[in-house]
Amino acid sequence: MATTADFRNGLCILYNGKIYTIVQFQHVKPGKGGAFVRTKLKNLETGKIIENTFNAGVKVDTVRVERRPYQFLYKDELGYNFMHQETFEQVSLNGDLIENNDLLKEGQGVEMMVDAEKENILTCELLPFVEMEVTYTEPGLKGDTASSTALKAATVETGATIQVPLFINIGDKIRIDTRTREYYERVK
Repeated sequence: MATTADFRNGLCILYNGKIYTIVQFQHVKPGKGGAFVRTKLKNLETGKIIENTFNAGVKVDTVRVERRPYQFLYKDELGYNFMHQETFEQVSLNGDLIENNDLLKEGQGVEMMVDAEKENILTCELLPFVEMEVTYTEPGLKGDTASSTALKAATVETGATIQVPLFINIGDKIRIDTRTREYYERVK
């Protein structure tokens, strides 16, 4: 059990029978009336973000969630297969639990959030940045590279399409931000 005074970003709570993580919170003390806490909560099962207001001092149930390192092995008809990097236990997941699953390539590390009491996997998150090789993109025209804001579509080795600057060519390795699905930099 925790109260609204214990709220912090990343805290996992049980709300309306579902597990949510606190994305953002703000304690508000108006001139009249009691204090309250305005929050944004992310449902760990669906990924949907809701806004909710709690009165100050309200008790909420906390959920113990562990982050565990896994490595992506392969994809088959059962789903995406991962291996725990310390116990070598293998687990298969449905693609719905994996955010940006089209940026997964074999051997890549991920972090899974696991409900420590029930041992069920809540979400699977890619590392913040991944390196991919560009397999197809239209060639940039000479003179078009002066502006850094011009973008073109590029297909990477996993089949995902990312917007990249005009100077990126086929065979270049690029770093992609998996949280925003945006080009970050070219890798040498």
